[in-house]
Amino acid sequence: MSQVFITSWKELPEPLVSSVDAQEAAFIETLNASGGLPFMVSAHFAALAKPDKTDPIRQQFMPYPAEGVPDPFALADPLGEAKHQAAPRLVHQYRDRALLLAGGSCAGYCRYCFRRVWMSRPQHFISGEELLPVLVYLKGHPEIREILISGGDPLMAEDGTLATLFQSLRIARPGLLLRICTRLPITQPSRLTLETVRLFRAYRPLRMVIQSNHPRELAAGTQEALRTCVDQGIPVHVQTVLLRGINDDAQVLAALFRECLQLGLSPYYLFQLDLAPGTAHFRVPLKTGLALYEELKRHISGLGLPVYALDLPGGGGKIPLHQGVIAGEQVDSQGLVYLLQGPEGKLWPYPA
Repeated sequence: MSQVFITSWKELPEPLVSSVDAQEAAFIETLNASGGLPFMVSAHFAALAKPDKTDPIRQQFMPYPAEGVPDPFALADPLGEAKHQAAPRLVHQYRDRALLLAGGSCAGYCRYCFRRVWMSRPQHFISGEELLPVLVYLKGHPEIREILISGGDPLMAEDGTLATLFQSLRIARPGLLLRICTRLPITQPSRLTLETVRLFRAYRPLRMVIQSNHPRELAAGTQEALRTCVDQGIPVHVQTVLLRGINDDAQVLAALFRECLQLGLSPYYLFQLDLAPGTAHFRVPLKTGLALYEELKRHISGLGLPVYALDLPGGGGKIPLHQGVIAGEQVDSQGLVYLLQGPEGKLWPYPA
Protein backbone atom coordinates (compact mmCIF):
# COMPACT_ATOMS: atom_id res chain seq x y z
CA MET A 1 0.00 0.00 0.00
CA SER A 2 1.75 3.14 -1.22
CA GLN A 3 1.01 6.26 0.78
CA VAL A 4 2.80 9.60 0.87
CA PHE A 5 2.30 11.83 3.90
CA ILE A 6 3.64 15.30 4.48
CA THR A 7 4.64 15.95 8.10
CA SER A 8 6.47 19.26 7.68
CA TRP A 9 5.03 22.38 6.10
CA LYS A 10 8.36 22.75 4.27
CA GLU A 11 7.52 19.56 2.35
CA LEU A 12 4.31 21.03 0.91
CA PRO A 13 4.22 21.56 -2.86
CA GLU A 14 4.83 25.01 -4.20
CA PRO A 15 3.24 27.48 -4.06
CA LEU A 16 1.76 26.23 -0.76
CA VAL A 17 5.14 26.45 0.98
CA SER A 18 5.41 30.12 0.13
CA SER A 19 1.90 30.71 1.51
CA VAL A 20 2.91 29.62 5.04
CA ASP A 21 3.71 32.73 7.05
CA ALA A 22 5.95 33.04 10.08
CA GLN A 23 3.04 32.91 12.53
CA GLU A 24 1.72 29.65 11.09
CA ALA A 25 5.17 28.11 10.98
CA ALA A 26 5.83 29.04 14.61
CA PHE A 27 2.47 27.62 15.70
CA ILE A 28 3.20 24.29 14.01
CA GLU A 29 6.43 24.10 15.99
CA THR A 30 4.54 24.69 19.25
CA LEU A 31 2.18 21.82 18.39
CA ASN A 32 5.10 19.47 17.98
CA ALA A 33 6.59 20.62 21.28
CA SER A 34 3.35 20.56 23.29
CA GLY A 35 1.95 17.26 22.08
CA GLY A 36 -1.01 18.87 20.36
CA LEU A 37 -2.62 17.49 17.23
CA PRO A 38 0.34 17.53 14.83
CA PHE A 39 0.52 18.70 11.26
CA MET A 40 0.14 15.96 8.68
CA VAL A 41 -1.55 15.82 5.29
CA SER A 42 -1.53 13.38 2.40
CA ALA A 43 0.24 14.50 -0.75
CA HIS A 44 -3.02 13.97 -2.66
CA PHE A 45 -5.07 16.24 -0.41
CA ALA A 46 -2.37 18.91 -0.26
CA ALA A 47 -2.31 18.99 -4.06
CA LEU A 48 -5.99 19.98 -4.06
CA ALA A 49 -5.30 23.14 -2.03
CA LYS A 50 -4.62 26.64 -3.28
CA PRO A 51 -2.09 29.04 -1.69
CA ASP A 52 -4.76 31.17 -0.10
CA LYS A 53 -5.49 31.17 3.63
CA THR A 54 -9.21 31.20 2.89
CA ASP A 55 -8.99 28.18 0.60
CA PRO A 56 -11.49 25.54 1.82
CA ILE A 57 -9.02 22.67 1.36
CA ARG A 58 -6.00 24.41 2.90
CA GLN A 59 -7.99 25.40 5.98
CA GLN A 60 -8.87 21.78 6.71
CA PHE A 61 -5.27 20.58 7.12
CA MET A 62 -3.20 23.68 7.91
CA PRO A 63 -2.82 24.44 11.64
CA TYR A 64 -3.80 28.00 12.53
CA PRO A 65 -2.88 29.96 15.67
CA ALA A 66 -6.64 30.24 16.34
CA GLU A 67 -6.45 26.64 17.57
CA GLY A 68 -4.53 27.90 20.59
CA VAL A 69 -7.23 30.35 21.69
CA PRO A 70 -8.94 29.07 24.87
CA ASP A 71 -12.52 27.95 24.36
CA PRO A 72 -14.65 27.79 27.53
CA PHE A 73 -17.05 25.36 25.84
CA ALA A 74 -14.39 22.87 24.71
CA LEU A 75 -14.55 19.24 25.84
CA ALA A 76 -11.73 16.72 25.53
CA ASP A 77 -14.38 14.05 24.83
CA PRO A 78 -17.12 16.11 23.14
CA LEU A 79 -19.36 13.13 22.36
CA GLY A 80 -18.99 11.65 25.85
CA GLU A 81 -17.81 8.34 24.42
CA ALA A 82 -16.02 7.41 27.65
CA LYS A 83 -19.39 7.34 29.44
CA HIS A 84 -20.59 4.59 27.13
CA GLN A 85 -17.42 2.52 26.94
CA ALA A 86 -18.39 -1.15 27.03
CA ALA A 87 -14.83 -2.45 26.59
CA PRO A 88 -11.52 -0.84 25.67
CA ARG A 89 -12.00 0.47 22.11
CA LEU A 90 -15.75 -0.31 22.15
CA VAL A 91 -18.51 2.27 22.70
CA HIS A 92 -22.13 1.19 23.13
CA GLN A 93 -24.36 4.26 23.32
CA TYR A 94 -27.28 3.32 21.07
CA ARG A 95 -29.16 0.07 21.65
CA ASP A 96 -28.83 -1.51 18.19
CA ARG A 97 -25.33 -0.40 17.22
CA ALA A 98 -21.86 -0.04 18.68
CA LEU A 99 -18.70 1.83 17.77
CA LEU A 100 -15.34 0.08 17.45
CA LEU A 101 -12.31 2.38 17.62
CA ALA A 102 -10.23 0.04 15.49
CA GLY A 103 -8.08 2.45 13.52
CA GLY A 104 -5.11 4.08 15.19
CA SER A 105 -4.06 6.67 12.62
CA CYS A 106 -5.31 8.81 9.74
CA ALA A 107 -4.05 9.92 6.34
CA GLY A 108 -3.60 13.43 7.71
CA TYR A 109 -5.10 15.38 10.58
CA CYS A 110 -8.27 17.38 10.05
CA ARG A 111 -7.98 20.51 12.17
CA TYR A 112 -11.65 20.30 13.25
CA CYS A 113 -11.39 16.64 14.38
CA PHE A 114 -13.66 15.86 17.34
CA ARG A 115 -11.28 13.10 18.48
CA ARG A 116 -8.25 15.36 18.26
CA VAL A 117 -7.29 14.80 21.91
CA TRP A 118 -7.23 11.03 21.40
CA MET A 119 -5.52 11.33 18.01
CA SER A 120 -2.81 13.63 19.41
CA ARG A 121 -1.26 10.59 21.10
CA PRO A 122 0.34 7.77 19.10
CA GLN A 123 -2.20 5.04 18.49
CA HIS A 124 -2.08 1.61 16.88
CA PHE A 125 -4.59 -0.53 15.03
CA ILE A 126 -6.56 -2.72 17.40
CA SER A 127 -4.64 -5.86 18.37
CA GLY A 128 -6.00 -9.38 18.67
CA GLU A 129 -5.74 -9.15 22.45
CA GLU A 130 -7.66 -5.87 22.52
CA LEU A 131 -10.33 -7.37 20.28
CA LEU A 132 -11.11 -10.29 22.60
CA PRO A 133 -13.28 -8.37 25.12
CA VAL A 134 -15.05 -6.70 22.20
CA LEU A 135 -16.01 -10.09 20.77
CA VAL A 136 -17.18 -11.32 24.17
CA TYR A 137 -19.37 -8.24 24.56
CA LEU A 138 -20.86 -8.59 21.08
CA LYS A 139 -21.71 -12.23 21.73
CA GLY A 140 -23.51 -11.24 24.94
CA HIS A 141 -25.51 -8.40 23.38
CA PRO A 142 -27.62 -9.70 20.50
CA GLU A 143 -29.48 -6.38 20.37
CA ILE A 144 -26.44 -4.92 18.60
CA ARG A 145 -27.15 -5.37 14.89
CA GLU A 146 -24.54 -3.00 13.46
CA ILE A 147 -20.95 -2.08 14.29
CA LEU A 148 -19.25 1.13 13.19
CA ILE A 149 -15.58 0.52 12.48
CA SER A 150 -13.80 3.80 12.99
CA GLY A 151 -10.82 5.21 14.87
CA GLY A 152 -8.59 6.83 13.43
CA ASP A 153 -9.22 5.53 9.97
CA PRO A 154 -9.57 1.76 9.57
CA LEU A 155 -8.40 1.91 5.95
CA MET A 156 -4.93 2.83 7.18
CA ALA A 157 -4.61 -0.90 7.86
CA GLU A 158 -3.62 -3.41 5.18
CA ASP A 159 -6.31 -5.54 3.54
CA GLY A 160 -5.11 -8.65 5.36
CA THR A 161 -5.47 -6.93 8.72
CA LEU A 162 -8.97 -5.76 7.80
CA ALA A 163 -9.94 -9.24 6.67
CA THR A 164 -8.84 -10.71 10.02
CA LEU A 165 -10.89 -8.10 11.87
CA PHE A 166 -13.99 -8.62 9.71
CA GLN A 167 -13.76 -12.39 10.07
CA SER A 168 -13.43 -12.18 13.84
CA LEU A 169 -16.47 -9.93 14.11
CA ARG A 170 -18.54 -12.18 11.88
CA ILE A 171 -17.56 -15.36 13.74
CA ALA A 172 -18.66 -13.70 16.98
CA ARG A 173 -21.84 -12.36 15.43
CA PRO A 174 -22.92 -13.79 12.06
CA GLY A 175 -24.92 -11.30 10.02
CA LEU A 176 -23.65 -8.25 11.92
CA LEU A 177 -23.76 -5.24 9.59
CA LEU A 178 -20.33 -3.66 9.21
CA ARG A 179 -20.11 0.10 8.71
CA ILE A 180 -16.68 1.29 7.58
CA CYS A 181 -16.13 4.92 8.58
CA THR A 182 -13.32 6.43 6.52
CA ARG A 183 -11.97 9.60 4.95
CA LEU A 184 -9.26 7.91 2.87
CA PRO A 185 -11.34 7.91 -0.36
CA ILE A 186 -11.03 11.71 -0.09
CA THR A 187 -7.52 12.12 1.30
CA GLN A 188 -5.80 9.07 -0.24
CA PRO A 189 -8.10 7.58 -2.90
CA SER A 190 -5.42 5.22 -4.24
CA ARG A 191 -5.88 3.21 -1.02
CA LEU A 192 -9.33 2.10 -2.11
CA THR A 193 -8.23 -0.49 -4.63
CA LEU A 194 -10.40 -2.99 -6.49
CA GLU A 195 -8.97 -5.69 -4.21
CA THR A 196 -10.11 -3.75 -1.14
CA VAL A 197 -13.58 -3.29 -2.58
CA ARG A 198 -13.78 -7.00 -3.34
CA LEU A 199 -12.82 -7.65 0.28
CA PHE A 200 -15.78 -5.46 1.27
CA ARG A 201 -18.04 -7.50 -1.01
CA ALA A 202 -16.95 -10.71 0.69
CA TYR A 203 -18.15 -9.39 4.05
CA ARG A 204 -21.52 -7.95 3.12
CA PRO A 205 -23.76 -6.73 4.68
CA LEU A 206 -21.26 -3.87 4.70
CA ARG A 207 -21.61 -0.18 4.06
CA MET A 208 -19.01 2.54 3.75
CA VAL A 209 -19.45 5.99 5.26
CA ILE A 210 -17.09 8.67 4.01
CA GLN A 211 -16.64 12.30 5.01
CA SER A 212 -16.58 15.01 2.37
CA ASN A 213 -16.90 18.70 3.14
CA HIS A 214 -16.44 20.51 -0.17
CA PRO A 215 -17.11 19.72 -3.85
CA ARG A 216 -13.43 20.21 -4.72
CA GLU A 217 -12.61 17.15 -2.60
CA LEU A 218 -14.37 14.98 -5.19
CA ALA A 219 -11.36 14.97 -7.50
CA ALA A 220 -10.86 12.50 -10.37
CA GLY A 221 -9.10 9.84 -8.27
CA THR A 222 -11.75 10.01 -5.59
CA GLN A 223 -14.56 9.76 -8.12
CA GLU A 224 -12.99 6.69 -9.67
CA ALA A 225 -12.54 4.97 -6.31
CA LEU A 226 -16.09 5.69 -5.19
CA ARG A 227 -17.59 4.60 -8.50
CA THR A 228 -15.77 1.30 -8.08
CA CYS A 229 -17.48 0.81 -4.72
CA VAL A 230 -20.90 1.61 -6.11
CA ASP A 231 -20.37 -0.58 -9.19
CA GLN A 232 -19.33 -3.47 -6.92
CA GLY A 233 -22.51 -3.17 -4.86
CA ILE A 234 -21.07 -1.38 -1.80
CA PRO A 235 -23.45 1.35 -0.59
CA VAL A 236 -21.61 4.60 0.16
CA HIS A 237 -23.02 7.26 2.50
CA VAL A 238 -21.59 10.75 2.90
CA GLN A 239 -21.21 12.72 6.12
CA THR A 240 -20.34 16.40 6.03
CA VAL A 241 -19.24 18.72 8.84
CA LEU A 242 -20.57 22.27 8.65
CA LEU A 243 -17.45 24.46 8.85
CA ARG A 244 -17.24 28.24 8.98
CA GLY A 245 -15.39 29.69 6.03
CA ILE A 246 -15.26 26.33 4.26
CA ASN A 247 -18.78 25.18 3.38
CA ASP A 248 -21.18 27.46 5.28
CA ASP A 249 -22.90 28.40 2.05
CA ALA A 250 -26.02 26.76 0.67
CA GLN A 251 -24.76 26.86 -2.92
CA VAL A 252 -21.49 25.12 -1.97
CA LEU A 253 -23.29 22.41 -0.03
CA ALA A 254 -25.85 21.92 -2.80
CA ALA A 255 -23.02 21.49 -5.33
CA LEU A 256 -21.38 18.89 -3.09
CA PHE A 257 -24.55 16.88 -2.54
CA ARG A 258 -25.55 17.01 -6.23
CA GLU A 259 -22.14 15.64 -7.17
CA CYS A 260 -22.57 12.88 -4.59
CA LEU A 261 -25.87 11.88 -6.19
CA GLN A 262 -24.24 11.83 -9.63
CA LEU A 263 -21.64 9.39 -8.28
CA GLY A 264 -24.30 7.15 -6.74
CA LEU A 265 -23.54 8.21 -3.16
CA SER A 266 -26.14 9.01 -0.50
CA PRO A 267 -25.81 12.29 1.45
CA TYR A 268 -26.36 11.12 5.02
CA TYR A 269 -25.60 13.69 7.75
CA LEU A 270 -24.66 17.36 7.84
CA PHE A 271 -23.13 17.77 11.30
CA GLN A 272 -23.08 20.86 13.46
CA LEU A 273 -19.53 21.08 14.80
CA ASP A 274 -18.69 19.22 18.00
CA LEU A 275 -17.08 21.12 20.88
CA ALA A 276 -13.54 19.78 20.57
CA PRO A 277 -10.65 21.94 21.83
CA GLY A 278 -9.06 24.22 19.28
CA THR A 279 -11.97 24.15 16.83
CA ALA A 280 -14.13 27.14 17.86
CA HIS A 281 -13.00 29.19 14.84
CA PHE A 282 -14.68 26.59 12.60
CA ARG A 283 -17.99 26.68 14.48
CA VAL A 284 -20.97 28.07 12.61
CA PRO A 285 -23.46 29.72 15.01
CA LEU A 286 -26.37 27.37 15.52
CA LYS A 287 -29.06 29.79 14.32
CA THR A 288 -26.97 30.57 11.25
CA GLY A 289 -26.74 26.84 10.53
CA LEU A 290 -30.48 26.41 10.91
CA ALA A 291 -31.17 29.25 8.48
CA LEU A 292 -28.61 27.86 6.04
CA TYR A 293 -30.27 24.44 6.15
CA GLU A 294 -33.65 25.97 5.34
CA GLU A 295 -32.06 27.69 2.35
CA LEU A 296 -30.39 24.43 1.30
CA LYS A 297 -33.82 22.78 1.11
CA ARG A 298 -34.71 25.24 -1.64
CA HIS A 299 -31.64 24.33 -3.69
CA ILE A 300 -31.72 20.53 -3.71
CA SER A 301 -34.21 17.69 -3.80
CA GLY A 302 -34.91 15.39 -0.90
CA LEU A 303 -32.68 12.73 -2.46
CA GLY A 304 -29.65 14.96 -1.94
CA LEU A 305 -30.60 16.45 1.41
CA PRO A 306 -28.75 15.01 4.42
CA VAL A 307 -30.10 15.21 7.96
CA TYR A 308 -28.77 18.27 9.80
CA ALA A 309 -27.74 16.88 13.17
CA LEU A 310 -25.76 17.44 16.33
CA ASP A 311 -24.19 15.08 18.83
CA LEU A 312 -25.22 16.68 22.11
CA PRO A 313 -22.12 17.75 24.06
CA GLY A 314 -20.88 15.30 26.66
CA GLY A 315 -22.81 12.21 25.61
CA GLY A 316 -26.44 13.23 25.14
CA GLY A 317 -26.79 11.43 21.84
CA LYS A 318 -27.53 12.53 18.31
CA ILE A 319 -30.48 14.78 17.53
CA PRO A 320 -31.80 16.23 14.27
CA LEU A 321 -31.65 20.01 14.18
CA HIS A 322 -34.61 22.14 13.07
CA GLN A 323 -36.10 25.53 13.81
CA GLY A 324 -37.91 24.32 16.93
CA VAL A 325 -34.94 22.53 18.48
CA ILE A 326 -33.98 25.34 20.87
CA ALA A 327 -35.99 24.83 24.06
CA GLY A 328 -34.52 27.87 25.82
CA GLU A 329 -31.38 29.83 26.45
CA GLN A 330 -29.37 31.04 29.39
CA VAL A 331 -26.29 33.04 30.23
CA ASP A 332 -23.72 31.32 32.40
CA SER A 333 -20.04 31.80 33.19
CA GLN A 334 -19.16 30.62 29.68
CA GLY A 335 -21.51 33.01 27.90
CA LEU A 336 -24.83 32.63 26.09
CA VAL A 337 -25.89 29.03 25.51
CA TYR A 338 -28.92 27.46 23.89
CA LEU A 339 -30.72 24.66 25.69
CA LEU A 340 -31.40 21.76 23.36
CA GLN A 341 -33.78 18.95 24.25
CA GLY A 342 -32.25 15.49 24.13
CA PRO A 343 -33.98 12.19 23.29
CA GLU A 344 -35.06 11.65 26.91
CA GLY A 345 -36.21 15.19 27.57
CA LYS A 346 -33.07 16.45 29.30
CA LEU A 347 -31.80 19.88 28.28
CA TRP A 348 -28.25 20.12 26.96
CA PRO A 349 -26.32 23.39 26.55
CA TYR A 350 -24.70 24.36 23.26
CA PRO A 351 -23.02 27.74 22.66
CA ALA A 352 -24.93 30.40 20.77
